Amino acid sequence: MFPFLFIKNGVDIIGDAEQITRIAVVRCDTVSEACPGIGCFKAFNKRTVKFEGYDDNTEMIAFFTCGGCSGRRLHRLMKSLQKHDVSIVHLSSCMQMKNYPKCPHIDEIKRTITNAGMQIVEGTHH
Repeated sequence: MFPFLFIKNGVDIIGDAEQITRIAVVRCDTVSEACPGIGCFKAFNKRTVKFEGYDDNTEMIAFFTCGGCSGRRLHRLMKSLQKHDVSIVHLSSCMQMKNYPKCPHIDEIKRTITNAGMQIVEGTHH
């Protein structure tokens, strides 16, 4: 970030603009046929459940499906996320919960994300 000058209580302060945390959510392609993602977005917007630790300097800049079994889309998308400074990828609740179809490729999906240098958070709104 570029240095900036601002005045706080009458004192000139030079500093860096606050760092923006950019996150993404990957979700199950099969479940996306029945789920529009409302729970994920509501939890992020209200900063609840798995998003409660984020402040107002956090942006959800990507929300996408895995591309279907075997998570084939992830590798290509990780490069795009890196270009846009995404540092954290949430695995949506539908990829984690027992009442949804079990993801047979979850370990490979996690490996792809961590190999791209991003942190994983398991879950969104449950």
